[in-house]
Amino acid sequence: MTDPHKAENIFPFDSLIKCSDRHVLNGHRSGLLWFTGLSGSGKSTLAHAVEARLYRYGIRSYVLDGDNIRTGLSSDLGLSPEDRKENIRRIAEVAKLMVDAGLLVFAAFIAPFRESREFVRKLMSSWPYYECYVKCTLDVCEERDPKGLYRKARRGEILNMTGISAPYEEPENPELVVDTGGLTLDESVDVVIRFLLEHGIIYCRPAA
Repeated sequence: MTDPHKAENIFPFDSLIKCSDRHVLNGHRSGLLWFTGLSGSGKSTLAHAVEARLYRYGIRSYVLDGDNIRTGLSSDLGLSPEDRKENIRRIAEVAKLMVDAGLLVFAAFIAPFRESREFVRKLMSSWPYYECYVKCTLDVCEERDPKGLYRKARRGEILNMTGISAPYEEPENPELVVDTGGLTLDESVDVVIRFLLEHGIIYCRPAA
C-alpha cells in the first residue's frame, strides 16, 4: 500500500561536479567523524578544537553539534527513544550531503543507541565514515556537568537523561577511542589529527 504522506515522482539530479573533484579543489578528502559519548565527556569541545586546529592549515571542516541542531533542524523533537532516533537520522542525512560537498564533517552527538549508530554507518557506506568513542566515566562527566544536566536529572527535573534514567550503549568496535578522562584537550586533539592523517583524510602533516 502506498504511503499517502510520502512524496512521489522524485528524480534526484546527478551533479556535474563529483565529490572527487571537490577533494582535488580542497586538497584533502571529505568524510564524517562521529563523536559519541556521554554528556560531559567532551564531544563538542573536542570536535570544535579539532576544527579550529585544522582551520589554521586550510582544511575545510564543519561541526554539527547536538544543541545547535536541537534549536533548529530538530527543534520539534524530544528525548524519547523514538525522537532520539529521528534526530540521528536527520543529522546523518545532512552530514552525508556535507561530505558529498567535500567537507570534513565532525558530528558531536550522544547517539546512545547502537541501532542508530549502525544506521549512520550504513547510510555512509559510500563515503569515509569513522566512529569515535569519546570515552569518559559517568563519575567524571557528572563532576564536570558543564550544563548542570546531571544535577537536574538527579533531582528528577530531567527525564530520559542518558546515563541516569536512559541507557547509553557503548560502541563495540569504534574506529577511534579518545579517553578524555585521562588526556588533556590538546592531547585529545593530537590523537584525532593523527588518526585523520593515518587514514588519508588529510594529506599533509600540520606543523605543531
